[in-house]
Amino acid sequence: MGTPGLKILVLSFYYTPDLCAGSFRAAALVDALLNCLPPNCQIDVVTTLPNRYSSFSVDAPAIENHPGLHVRRIALPDHQSGMIDQSKAFLTFYRQAMKHVEGRDYDLVFGTSSRLMTAVMAARVAKKKKAFLYLDIRDIFVDTIKDILPKHITFAIKPIFSWLENWAVKRADKVNLVSRGFEGYFKKRYPRLQLSFFTNGIDAEFLNTARATAQYSSQNAGLVTVLYAGNLGEGQGLHAILPALAKKLYGRAVFRVIGDGGRKDALRRALAEAGVENVVLLPPVNRDALIQEYLKADVLFLHLNDYDAFKKVLPSKIFEYAAMGKPVWAGVSGYPAEFIEAEVTNAAVFKPCDVDDAMAAFQRLELKDSVRLDFIRKFSRANIMQAMATDICTVAQKGH
Repeated sequence: MGTPGLKILVLSFYYTPDLCAGSFRAAALVDALLNCLPPNCQIDVVTTLPNRYSSFSVDAPAIENHPGLHVRRIALPDHQSGMIDQSKAFLTFYRQAMKHVEGRDYDLVFGTSSRLMTAVMAARVAKKKKAFLYLDIRDIFVDTIKDILPKHITFAIKPIFSWLENWAVKRADKVNLVSRGFEGYFKKRYPRLQLSFFTNGIDAEFLNTARATAQYSSQNAGLVTVLYAGNLGEGQGLHAILPALAKKLYGRAVFRVIGDGGRKDALRRALAEAGVENVVLLPPVNRDALIQEYLKADVLFLHLNDYDAFKKVLPSKIFEYAAMGKPVWAGVSGYPAEFIEAEVTNAAVFKPCDVDDAMAAFQRLELKDSVRLDFIRKFSRANIMQAMATDICTVAQKGH
């Protein structure tokens, strides 16, 4: 397909084998681009060595070469989830990435961004290279910081990040929004923007498991096993819901929490202070081990903190959970609640941080497994990324 010789730069802070939504999305897109580009085209991926969780490490080469694909992974200083540490880590990524692309030409720069600055870097590179710019927006950073940072810090930095967002987005030839919930924000601020809506999706590992005929069984006889797997940050707010919820379900359910993040210690303290005995905290695991945990669970639990910004997002975890065929118990509001209610069968939604509403939702669940064939067909990651790759190639060919 397309004109030979296209050169595409992919900028993503996370990339396989790191464990996070941004990594899985970027890797799936690169695979799709390799499928849709002619053999003599070139994709350069500039990313970081695995760093998502300090408690989970996996080796990956700093330089990786395949036909039509060059991957450069940048080593970052040790960092935690605090804003200062993350800023230092990104600055290292930025400097090394800019050094790497020096002297290289590209037809299109693609940046996938949840924290805005990768999008800003992509815009800067595209401007310097006189290349087309395609941004993939997975979160509205300017909208989120007002909820998760202290007011005095937000007051100082929000105008700066608003200006950076405006500068980057207005330079984009096309912007993809991972969630339809972002549409109002972007259309109001950038009415002339070319938009697409390629969501997250279900990766092959989960599709294969969903199609299997294995018998699922709880690992806690007589108790319902509730599993949460993912980040443990302010955005998820597990420390604000889980201690009281677990106490309410003592003797009926046991919670397994797999993951890491900036609020894991707060969650651990809150559970200890409440005297909770039916929550087990576990470190992050690779995908094969995670799938086994999903299979052992009776209910899959999702929660976002009660902040306005999270009424627009569409968590990637929804796609994994739904593909597994397990009952889904979700504390979300706004667009993610609408999406789950419209698309996911045997799911119960409750108001974030509301224990009584969570208990009522729990009673609505049918504690049985089912195959959600319609959902699986509609949200296969490979199909979504193939359509997105075709769209990117179309943009890249405009001036080639």
